[in-house]
Amino acid sequence: MQFGVFSVSDITRDPVSGQTPSEAERIDAVVQIAQKAEEVGLDVFAIGEHHNPPFFSSSPTTLLAFIAARTKRLILSTATTLITTNDPVRIAEEYAMLQHLSQGRVDLMLGRGNTAPVYPWFGQDIRQGLPLALENYNLLHRLWRDDVVDWEGKFRTPLQGFTAVPRPLDCVPPFVWHGSIRTPEIAEQAAYYGDGFFANHIFWPKEHFMRLIRFYRQRYAHHGHGTEKQAIVGLGGQAYIAKRSQDAIAEFRPYFNEAPVYGNGPAMEDFMESTPLSVGSPQEVIDKTLTFREHFGDYQRQLFLIDHAGLPLKTVLNQLDLLGEEVVPTLRKELAAKRDPEAAAAPTHASLVEAKYGDQPPRQPRPNANRGDNVTGSSPYQDSDPALQARYPSP
Repeated sequence: MQFGVFSVSDITRDPVSGQTPSEAERIDAVVQIAQKAEEVGLDVFAIGEHHNPPFFSSSPTTLLAFIAARTKRLILSTATTLITTNDPVRIAEEYAMLQHLSQGRVDLMLGRGNTAPVYPWFGQDIRQGLPLALENYNLLHRLWRDDVVDWEGKFRTPLQGFTAVPRPLDCVPPFVWHGSIRTPEIAEQAAYYGDGFFANHIFWPKEHFMRLIRFYRQRYAHHGHGTEKQAIVGLGGQAYIAKRSQDAIAEFRPYFNEAPVYGNGPAMEDFMESTPLSVGSPQEVIDKTLTFREHFGDYQRQLFLIDHAGLPLKTVLNQLDLLGEEVVPTLRKELAAKRDPEAAAAPTHASLVEAKYGDQPPRQPRPNANRGDNVTGSSPYQDSDPALQARYPSP
């Protein structure tokens, strides 16, 4: 099982100091957070995507490539990549490049996003959000698997004779998680393709996500990818940890009370009771996280949100120390002891390569020669199927 942290890249005023960090300070801080996550033994760091203040992560692949250069083991992911307002062609190319640069330490979570103005900024209509997500992923899925793609849909210009470059590392696409807060159609999409389903699992009661995950597992089995127990599930969560529970509650309360999403609403204790939020000692966070398996079954990835609501960098780094040294080791041990042997392992690039090739060497595409006009002619690669004929658009 994989454990990690994710950031939505918010830039929020610290209600204790009264200071709002600059964009430069938050970008530097999130790099330090990712490096610290690897240092304390976590498996995954994920970053969100936003295109407006008060957020900074408009280019996740650039940020993750920089973090990849400064880490050795950490899996890099997103939370989420906007499948609705990004061109699937650019997603295919940018994440394949990141996959090569990180030597396979990358996967991504796709989502629709919930910032309404983003859609018209990128030439889309939010009322078409779900059809966009479905069509765009259908194209992305093909771009990573077919050397040459001819395609026509509703939301972008047609493709004729198109090859996304570079090809995925070892010709094995990055693993895809489909993230959702409330939409069964996204769970169905994940199940149809045999991909992972990531439940946001932050703001809503567990019963809501239990229904979504149960539906995803049933549909995963229906589409023939394995049993319900073998479906690939990830969960979000929030935690604030201190050695003593009373200190955790006292320290986090001002941040909770002024948090942009749930501040000035329910009392923190009520929110802790009704949602996955854990505020307390390491053992209290362990105990609550262990209940997730009881509600959702064995799952493959647990990500915690720990840097939101204006928490200063020093505090977040201390949270990572506690998470890595006192919480996650116990969770690994306890969850491994209870794990059903039928449950799937967490996907990695190595496991996906082995599943595709066994003990054979993976494919390494080598392009055919430039015919003089910057294309390779009818077949893009030396080992492409000879019957594959790429016909390019007319000038």
